[in-house]
Amino acid sequence: MRRKLFLSCLFLLLALFLSIAIGSVFLSPLEMWNTLIGRGAETSTAIVWKIRLPRTILVLLTGAGLSVSGASYQGLFRNPLADPYLIGVASGAGLGAVIAMSFQLPSSGLGLYLVPLAAFVTALLTVALVYLMARVGNTVPTSNLILAGVAVSAFAVSLTSFLMLRSSDEMRRALGWLMGGSIQNGWPSILAILPFIVVGVIVLLINGYSLNILQFGDDQAQQLGLNVTRTRVIILVAASLVTATAVSFSGIIGFVGLVVPHLMRMWSGADYRRLLPLSLICGGATLLLADVIARILLAPQELPVGIVTSLAGAPFFLWILRRAKNQGFW
Repeated sequence: MRRKLFLSCLFLLLALFLSIAIGSVFLSPLEMWNTLIGRGAETSTAIVWKIRLPRTILVLLTGAGLSVSGASYQGLFRNPLADPYLIGVASGAGLGAVIAMSFQLPSSGLGLYLVPLAAFVTALLTVALVYLMARVGNTVPTSNLILAGVAVSAFAVSLTSFLMLRSSDEMRRALGWLMGGSIQNGWPSILAILPFIVVGVIVLLINGYSLNILQFGDDQAQQLGLNVTRTRVIILVAASLVTATAVSFSGIIGFVGLVVPHLMRMWSGADYRRLLPLSLICGGATLLLADVIARILLAPQELPVGIVTSLAGAPFFLWILRRAKNQGFW
């Protein structure tokens, strides 16, 4: 485990270096070091501290949050195809963002934060609605939860499309957000996202052993002394909180929460006490590399990072689907 954590941290350090160094102006390792210790030129100092470092940290938090949430959802539902968007979190966030944009709010100042705030609120409301619809007495069957998530997600997508057609002036901005092209720079964005991400991630990491117990099935987990209903609610709320927060400030970024946990499971096994921290580290590193690719692929034009993750993740999803069809869900 220590060796895998060490390799994961090396991967993360490489991704951090590339994210800070690469852009319209390339910074050498020496320039980066001098800038970080306060001896850099005025131009490089402005590039690093005002543009690239805040963006790098925000992308890192987003990728880490989506990946650890994805691993938690896969364990919670005992389904390798589960990801943070399974129960409508992304669709709900997208609806909230487009509602805010339909009022033609300014893309700077207070208006810059009203869009992610609306996305955050509607994402959490969506999770609450799905949970209430799926609940049967004091239990929440997994099949009910997934079906309710699909139904609510389809409804949210329909409303989002309707609003986008009605608000043609904001169409480009809305499309950019829905494709994951809304990575917002600036330290205030990091301060806004950090408390929710940290709290949610800590709760999920603490419940790694509980996720292991849930893999035996609800009945056996109950016999082993686990309060299944309470544990499911805690994990569901924490994972949805992390996902909603990440999506609110970064836009819709697909497949990170599906692909990274699956690769980590193949690499380190299905013990969630190892899987969750590895997904956390490698998820942040993976999204950082995707963001670097999005910057340089069509430079000087910048692609939404969601396009890059979808292009890489869609074939992997089909491979997982075929593998799950042949072997059955665990």
